[in-house]
Amino acid sequence: MEKFLVRTNKPTDAPPAAKKLRRYDEAYLQFGFTVTADLRPQCVVCAEVLANDSMKPCKLKRHLETKHPGIKNKPAEYFKRKLDGLHQQQATISVHSTVSKQCLEASYVVAKRIGKLGKPHTIAETLILPAAQDMCRIMIGDSAAAKLGAVPLSNDTVARRIVDMSNDIREQLIEFVKKSPYYALQLDESTDIAGQAQLLTYVRYLRDKAIEEDVLFCRPLQLHTTGEAIFNVLNIFILENGLAWDRCVGLCTDGAQAMTGRERGLAARVQQVAPLVKWTHCMVHREALAAKKMPVLFDSVLNQSVKMINLIKSRPLNSRLFGVLCQEMGSGHEQLLLHTEVRWLSRGRVLQRLYELREEVKWFLTEIKSDLAKHLEDTMWLASLSYLVDIFDRLNGLNLSLQGRGTHILILADKVHAFTQKLDLWHGRISQGNCDMFPSLADFITDAGTSHDFSSLFQSASEHLSAMRKQFATYFKEDYRSFAWVRDPFVCTANELSIDMQEQLIELKSDSRLKELFNPCPLSSFWAALMQEYPELCDVAMKILLPFASTYLCEAGFSKKYGGPGSELSLTDWKAQVENLAGLQGLSASQKTQFVVNSLEGEAKREVQAAPEATRGTAQAIFDFQVGQYSDATPVAVLRAQFFNCKQGPRQTLRAFALRLREQFARLKG
Repeated sequence: MEKFLVRTNKPTDAPPAAKKLRRYDEAYLQFGFTVTADLRPQCVVCAEVLANDSMKPCKLKRHLETKHPGIKNKPAEYFKRKLDGLHQQQATISVHSTVSKQCLEASYVVAKRIGKLGKPHTIAETLILPAAQDMCRIMIGDSAAAKLGAVPLSNDTVARRIVDMSNDIREQLIEFVKKSPYYALQLDESTDIAGQAQLLTYVRYLRDKAIEEDVLFCRPLQLHTTGEAIFNVLNIFILENGLAWDRCVGLCTDGAQAMTGRERGLAARVQQVAPLVKWTHCMVHREALAAKKMPVLFDSVLNQSVKMINLIKSRPLNSRLFGVLCQEMGSGHEQLLLHTEVRWLSRGRVLQRLYELREEVKWFLTEIKSDLAKHLEDTMWLASLSYLVDIFDRLNGLNLSLQGRGTHILILADKVHAFTQKLDLWHGRISQGNCDMFPSLADFITDAGTSHDFSSLFQSASEHLSAMRKQFATYFKEDYRSFAWVRDPFVCTANELSIDMQEQLIELKSDSRLKELFNPCPLSSFWAALMQEYPELCDVAMKILLPFASTYLCEAGFSKKYGGPGSELSLTDWKAQVENLAGLQGLSASQKTQFVVNSLEGEAKREVQAAPEATRGTAQAIFDFQVGQYSDATPVAVLRAQFFNCKQGPRQTLRAFALRLREQFARLKG
């Protein structure tokens, strides 16, 4: 019966026998076959590659007679010529394939540079490629320059390259966030130069034992900017990309109603789906709010200062004449700065510049017969201005220290606490009549002499510092002293922790190896490196260190506008950026004109709004007007013609005409 049983082979650990490969013989060329690098026969006529098992004369001959019956009787020399042609064809294909890969890589490299600098996509084929060809032609030769012509750098190609790289970066970022045990979000809503509301979101996550932060997404808010609308955009992105809300531990926004509403605000909606989320009100915004209120004396000085600045800066003619005046008087600055309420450092810089140019401003206001000139002759008013210059300089220093990347709540809380302690110190000294911590005020009082009584100023300053101290206590109520062990686990204790975590902390303190690692290593990286060894302690520490403490990244991420001379964005870059964005959106003529106006700010925008209708009727007219106003390349002949052709208008006063002539002469002289 055994012969009817199916016997199964016993499993064996022996490796399978290696398959024997057939070798090529030079005589096989008479059948029209050569051999490839992996020992497979290849027909020199049709370039077909057969399996190694076909390396037999009978099979090779059958291929020749079946596929190429017309040449089966050709001599061996015929097949040798075919073999040479095949080798030449393979070499040509290899060369062209290599060049195509190099061109593709070069195209992506150029597109990456254009995207990082925010330049228009057309700059590649209109400037970069011709310039590169010119340099290659001069330095290397015409052949090298001709090769660059194969690099695809058209407008659409650059756009596709940037989109491809953007998608790849987003996919990598999503994978990094998914692998992180926790992540935190920072977001803000703002309006771009086209008037479209944009939601910009940053993410902070753990990767390779270090905390990293990147842009998560920027999406438009089509209709409303309410908390519900912002949450819907955020929630859709989180769900579409497979991120888990239960691993989100932090959300940082400003204090707008859409963000902070109890029921329908963004923070409340996020906390409904993410139980671990802790909302943080941006500490930079809180600092600005805490420093906003002032006593009546200083508030009136600030308002009058802003009126002086607006009188000069809001009128282009006054602004240019004041610049000429500062040049003639040899001043360190030639222009005042505009006060903008939404800019954190505006008040301090505006008052500092006004105080430095107070003599020039007084002379100019007196010449145009403005009632504001009397304030610059009032000693008490100037003393109040000097105090505001000093206190806002201190506030700007605090504001700048709260900005930046890689910060966390413990660092910023320490800086705010140190500033509140300084407020107590300054309040005590100013109450005693000592103002040496305010250098501008101290120098002004010294120059004024003993004939003036500044006791009322000291009283107002004391009230201001006291009220500011209370405001800071109101906006910064959090107490992070219980997390002192996170700042320095080798010195501080943590009695509020569980017994298991206290034991882990004792073990950590006793590890001399970790003490050597603690000092040179960033705090977040130190705790991230101990996730495996001390998981419970690190879990609590990371939930403190990972959330954002400010919306600095979002504020810095929104696009810039052009504001005239001194603007962070140059006139050329602004024009190219606006033309590119307007072209991509397919705007109509009227929409494009409004788009260009919205992309301006400050002096540049005011001059356009005050210009005649013909000057601001179209987008191109606005471009030409800005170039004519601020371009440094205006020919001298044009300036000379403008000066000699300047005539008094029918309704223009003699004084206004004289000021206009003076302005034209100043431009010609400059």
